[in-house]
Amino acid sequence: MATVATTAEKDPTRPAIIYGNGETIETYGELELRSRRIAVVMRNLGLQPGDGIALLMGNEDSFFDIYWACFRNGLYFTPVNWHLAENEIEYIVDNCDAKLFIASSMFGEMATRVGEKVSNAQVKLSFGERIEGFNPIEDALAEVAEDPTLDNQLEGALMLYSSGTTGFPKGVRHPLPNLPAGDPLIGLASGAFTGLFGMSEGDRYLCPAPLYHAAPLTFSAIQHRIGATTVIMRRFEPEAALRTIQDQKITTSQWVPTHFQRLLKLPQDTRNKYDVSSLELAVHAAAPCPVPVKKAMIEWWGEKIVEYYAGTEGGGTLIRSDEWMTHPGSVGRHWAGGQVHILDENGNEVTEPKAEGHIFFEAPEETSRRFEYYKDKKKTADTYRDNLFTLGDVGYLDEDGYLYLTDRKSHMIISGGVNIYPQETENLMITHPDIDDVAVIGVPNEEMGEEVKAVVVLRNGVSVTPALETELIDFCRASIAHYKCPRSIDFVDELPRLPTGKLLKRKLREGYWKDHGRVI
Repeated sequence: MATVATTAEKDPTRPAIIYGNGETIETYGELELRSRRIAVVMRNLGLQPGDGIALLMGNEDSFFDIYWACFRNGLYFTPVNWHLAENEIEYIVDNCDAKLFIASSMFGEMATRVGEKVSNAQVKLSFGERIEGFNPIEDALAEVAEDPTLDNQLEGALMLYSSGTTGFPKGVRHPLPNLPAGDPLIGLASGAFTGLFGMSEGDRYLCPAPLYHAAPLTFSAIQHRIGATTVIMRRFEPEAALRTIQDQKITTSQWVPTHFQRLLKLPQDTRNKYDVSSLELAVHAAAPCPVPVKKAMIEWWGEKIVEYYAGTEGGGTLIRSDEWMTHPGSVGRHWAGGQVHILDENGNEVTEPKAEGHIFFEAPEETSRRFEYYKDKKKTADTYRDNLFTLGDVGYLDEDGYLYLTDRKSHMIISGGVNIYPQETENLMITHPDIDDVAVIGVPNEEMGEEVKAVVVLRNGVSVTPALETELIDFCRASIAHYKCPRSIDFVDELPRLPTGKLLKRKLREGYWKDHGRVI
């Protein structure tokens, strides 16, 4: 199996997508028909293979109807992060060269303002209630037969954007497969990928995260490739997630560390209320997971937790629970048996175990198959070193070839000429019983250039006092080098995080650097 049509023909009443805790169910037969009709609408609007669409929509009922319509027409599909600022949304819709801009009435006012400014998207369609400046999709569908034919179907591709942690988001563009929709090669690739994690046709997969993000979207869609059922939460809420696992008999799932932290903070009696024994696989990625958090999850859910490290650009490592227990903190070894490379500042291979450097993966030998940052040749060139590419992370390999992440290059603090990667400090501080969330950043220091500051969210019921600041700094200094520890701490009610758990450090830094002419 490699496309929804295959399962729809074999078992049309099988649930393809369940939204919420069973509130809406879309069968494979319904998904196949709806996506085919929308694909016809797209062709009627003049879209050709290689064109793109931008979608501003939450985890809503029509999301995958549009997704699979693109993957029947050879189109680029760009879901827009609706948590971004209006100018960033406008930038993405224009930058991806979308010929068609589709929006949900949930974001109607935003869509109207953005739609008035973008120049490339000449056609705009709305779902739900009417949006000013958009044509309702129902009007376009009224001109399409109830069961239309669709010849010459072609595989499409995702074009996703970074989260904008440093400047405007960057579009990651892979070449189109140039294959018929559902081609056997796609089926082999899908089977190999899901097999890597132990996923199969009979699974019920839970997606608790926003579908505009790469991992939730990719994993959810690939369930349709193999004929499994995807259960999509409208928004994440920890107790609701446990209830959904129990009620929907979830077998596989994917999470981010923020989800784990919020689940673990539920009272023990709340956690014990729900039967999660159906869960066979809990995949997590997207952000570093503090060692104590992951240990606690393994103790709770057992050795069914699998971590991977990859990016929209590619790459990939994998580690299962039993391996992780002997290599705590690692993100594993190359998931396809390849090699992970560590390079120094001069681009030379680092061969010494535990010697830190920049992490690189091997790129496809055919340059035509390599990704690019759309309309950004310099960033694309900076990402590659001959036949290697990087996701921008720093780390090391141990004696057994297991990879450990230490931070992102863009997060590096330079204080008095010393490079400091804040992830180590963050991973330590989050273990303090009074801390609910923490970010470590560099702030201006006249003498040193930058100094280390922690921005902390306290747990409910904990009060801010001068003594607490001293206690937290001393807690840090008791475990790691003093120069890596914060010289001061600011306390806030909330950190600027996306629902995926990604911390927007650029936005956090802005308040500290705005009067210094730069934001590092």
